[in-house]
Amino acid sequence: MGDDRDVAYVLAERHPSRVPVLAWRSMSADESRSLEGRVVAIAGAGGNLGPAVVRRFATTGARLALAGRDAEPLDALVAEVGIDADTASVDLLDASAAHTWADGIAERLGGVDALLHLVGGWRGGSPIEESPPEDWDFLASLLIDTLQHVTHAFAPHLLASGRGRFAIVSAAQAQAPTHTNAAYAAAKAAAEAWTLALAHRFVGTGATANIVVVGSIVSPEMRAADPDKDFSTFTPAESIAEALAYLCSDAAAPMNGQRLTLRGAV
Repeated sequence: MGDDRDVAYVLAERHPSRVPVLAWRSMSADESRSLEGRVVAIAGAGGNLGPAVVRRFATTGARLALAGRDAEPLDALVAEVGIDADTASVDLLDASAAHTWADGIAERLGGVDALLHLVGGWRGGSPIEESPPEDWDFLASLLIDTLQHVTHAFAPHLLASGRGRFAIVSAAQAQAPTHTNAAYAAAKAAAEAWTLALAHRFVGTGATANIVVVGSIVSPEMRAADPDKDFSTFTPAESIAEALAYLCSDAAAPMNGQRLTLRGAV
């Protein structure tokens, strides 16, 4: 594994988007401890995926800063998990609000070591020739504008960290679009391209930017609400959380500009 990681690092220096995906697995206790004390900001923590990610990172000893449209559910989640965390109601469609959030975290917690962009949403279902322009407007704002805003706000802090981590959650549609999901696929593809460009910016700095590609997400709450449903083609939220924790760890330091694909049976 050591030689493979060295090769990957050299490739990442030159062509970050072409790095072969290294095998990943659940972190060992020692690897998990590499996150202890690090400041991890999670945008969209109040969404479907957020609780699983918060629960996973809570076990690492990382200091969490959570943002969502409404801080109340985040406060309830923090209380349920039993951790101290920085929570905020932030409209990431507002660039100045994103900067205020990032700078505030750095001031309160002493810096920022990772940013996870979990903001998501979907519209689609119509034949491409009937796709409403409003779908694109909605998805571009939600999936691209918020990503650009957090990049502008957090990239300086991640560079200052010396080991900054940036990750987004994407979908297979970005690489294999279907016509009834054209707007969604195009927005996801743009978000991936933006993230790969950020990975290029991070080359040689110790920071990384990566993409986790998933199918439809199933959370523990969804399983509990519909125990008889077949979720075998869904991606478990817990698996996504584990992948994100790995990407933020020292073990994933050579991984920059990569797509890590998580799809298949539960």
